Amino acid sequence: MPQKNNRTVRGVLGGLVGLVGLSAVAGLLVTASVTPVLAMTGVAGTQALTLFDQLPENLDPGTPMEQSTIYANAPDGTPVELASFYEQNRVPVTYEQVAPALYDAILSSEDKNFYTHGGVNVGATVKALVDNVQGTSSRGASTISQQFVKNVLIQECEQEVDTSSETYSEELQQCWLDATNAVGSKGIERKLQEMRYAIQIEKDFSKNDILLGYLNIANFGGTVYGIESAANYYFSTTAAALTVAQAATLAGIVQNPNTFRIDQPVEGTATNAEGVATNTAADGYALTKDRRNYVLVRMLDDGKITQAQFDEANASAIEPLINPPTQGCAAAGRNAYFCQYVKSIVENDEAFGETLQERRDLLRRGGLKIYTTLDFNIQEPAAQAMADIAPTKFGAYFGAAGTSIEVGTGRILSMTQNTLFSETVTDDPAYTSLVFAGDKKYGNSVGFPVGSTYKLFTLIDWLEKGHSVNERVNGALSTNMKFTAAACGGGPMTANTKEIGNFDSQNGYTGTVMNFTAQSLNSGFLAMASKLDLCDINKVADRLGVTLATGEKTYEENVPFNVLGSKNISPLAMANAYATVASGGTYCTPRAIDRVIGADGKDRELPAASCTPGVITPEVAATAAYALQGVMASGGTGRVANPNDGTPMIGKTGTHNEYGTMMIESSTRVATAVWVGRSQGQENIYRERYNGRLLNEIRYPLARTAQAAANAAYGGDAFPPPDQNLTKVVLTAVPSVVGMTVDAARAAIEGAGFTFAQGGEVDSNLAAGLVAAQDPSGQAPNGATITVSTSNAQGTTVPANLVGMSRAQASAALAAAGFTNFTIDNSCNPPTAAVTSSDPAPGTAASKATPVVATCG
Repeated sequence: MPQKNNRTVRGVLGGLVGLVGLSAVAGLLVTASVTPVLAMTGVAGTQALTLFDQLPENLDPGTPMEQSTIYANAPDGTPVELASFYEQNRVPVTYEQVAPALYDAILSSEDKNFYTHGGVNVGATVKALVDNVQGTSSRGASTISQQFVKNVLIQECEQEVDTSSETYSEELQQCWLDATNAVGSKGIERKLQEMRYAIQIEKDFSKNDILLGYLNIANFGGTVYGIESAANYYFSTTAAALTVAQAATLAGIVQNPNTFRIDQPVEGTATNAEGVATNTAADGYALTKDRRNYVLVRMLDDGKITQAQFDEANASAIEPLINPPTQGCAAAGRNAYFCQYVKSIVENDEAFGETLQERRDLLRRGGLKIYTTLDFNIQEPAAQAMADIAPTKFGAYFGAAGTSIEVGTGRILSMTQNTLFSETVTDDPAYTSLVFAGDKKYGNSVGFPVGSTYKLFTLIDWLEKGHSVNERVNGALSTNMKFTAAACGGGPMTANTKEIGNFDSQNGYTGTVMNFTAQSLNSGFLAMASKLDLCDINKVADRLGVTLATGEKTYEENVPFNVLGSKNISPLAMANAYATVASGGTYCTPRAIDRVIGADGKDRELPAASCTPGVITPEVAATAAYALQGVMASGGTGRVANPNDGTPMIGKTGTHNEYGTMMIESSTRVATAVWVGRSQGQENIYRERYNGRLLNEIRYPLARTAQAAANAAYGGDAFPPPDQNLTKVVLTAVPSVVGMTVDAARAAIEGAGFTFAQGGEVDSNLAAGLVAAQDPSGQAPNGATITVSTSNAQGTTVPANLVGMSRAQASAALAAAGFTNFTIDNSCNPPTAAVTSSDPAPGTAASKATPVVATCG
């Protein structure tokens, strides 16, 4: 409300004197005229003094309710309007943006002496007051200044009405009734108040400002407020381009907006004595036409138009060209879901008001200009791909959503969805206002299971614990794999990973983390998690800004299946987690708004947002990116989503059972996430095709198109090289199993974390069936395959002490060693001869059937 300062009756009368340009005579006129009126209404003495004493010294007309507008960024960076929100459809204009004919029409019909009076036409006002008291008339005789005051007071009252009230419409109507009451003492008080306010604004504002203010605030029927909106709505033109006939029509409408409005061609705005609708298209909008022609007569009499102009306008029919304003996010077309996301920020963030109602009122009344992060360089190609590739409806609650976010800033660059936007609740699953890419707070969505894209957090925890991506792990399926969540106070647990399985029914294998990541091997990541702590894995997600879509922390529940993405999370949060890796470990709050300008032209405070470096170390981020590049390379599960435009990419695929899929990819500049699946229910999407594509494969071209557009607009650099310590090949001591039984050897090898393999038999002097050889021995990478060979019991060794023996001694030694085919050379015949060599050499292992020749020197 305007600030109130005390002022005496003498001060008020002095103001009136100044306005009529007279001195004592005018003062006497005002006093003589007003006092009888006060007396007749019972408003006299101290009550009259109070009436004037409480009027404010300075009238602050305030800011009229204005629509708020959300803007995106065109490809060249200029703002482009997405949608507007309003309670009163109003677009304020400057003085030069209104056609002179409109000013002439308003002044001739409403206040021809506007530029010569001082805000109050005392004679006409007093006559009106006396007539009202006597009951002979209820006319107002208000000047433009007084009408401006009246509209300001109505709006101030309307701004106090709770829009959530069940009696909202009735309370709005009461604001109008209170401000326009012209009967009895209340009417007298209102008129005197208008006079006082009019006096003050004439002191504080120029005539042009007052006239323009009136045209910007006045109602033109329904929710149409202000001359610019009226021109656009009724005639699909601007206030500057109004013709004489159009100007006279709008000047006539403003006198009684809901009677003279011309947007109800069938139902009309009144009924005649027979109950038939009038002021319709059928009767040529007769009531409005009469009022228009009256305005034209006044303009002609005042010399504002020529006779020819009058004749042409007077003879013309009223032909509205209605341009219905569309407010709300539905007007944003295929950008509606990003618009809805921004709207949810305004309605939920305290930067826009302390209460939900205050925030909603600000959006519809506060004239905000909201400049968002949406970039049509990415949004338009992504939205077109969504329209071309993803069906709006396919079975029960089929959904698809995509979003791209800028690495290092958190700015949301695109947001697309396959469904049709509607805030009307319907049973048709093709229509919804839920923002699938968002969460419960921002978008009213509960998120989706994100599948193997959640493996990112196991990978990061693995690296943070000092493990290498080239470490080999036994990724075979197990019936009783052991896990722990001790970091959150949980105990040990087991899981039958065979029940989970792998894609394409793989059995799992021993391999490196690099392989597991590129191939998205479930059993491999479960084996990694068994060496970690489930709580720590989920806390990594929390550090990277990932919560459940409903707001709960990811580590409040810790079970083995979490590793594979069983929690409901928003696609936007997952995209931002990968952006954090791509940034080198800096987490930035996702943000959709770059700037907000209030109706006063000043920047408003934005929702809190920040970037936090070091949520993971640069070394871990670089090594995780190194592993994730394998996903997008040839042979990786995400290769078909790679734009292959030369921009280095990281990524991860994800599926959840048979009804949900994801694809996330990122350059060093922009990260993109796409989800495709059932927004409700679990109907299989793997057996269904749309336009030749399996529904579960729609994610790839959607992500590829958005990321290609991002790469074209933002580029991308090479990712930093991985940390040497986190990529080294880890060697582990291999147990020696020679001489063991096969079963004992298997137990020893597998118990040490290696993979057992059995080769063929080899010659050995060991008992048949015992392990006679192994490869490798000593050290090998963890999980490596150790091949063992068993003895055939046909092995022996050339006696090591054979040299120096006589012929008889050598023959006996070879026979004792089991050789069955040996020869003592003739050079050993002399009695003094001694063996100097043999073939094979002494100490050589050989089969018992191997020929051995001993020679003497």
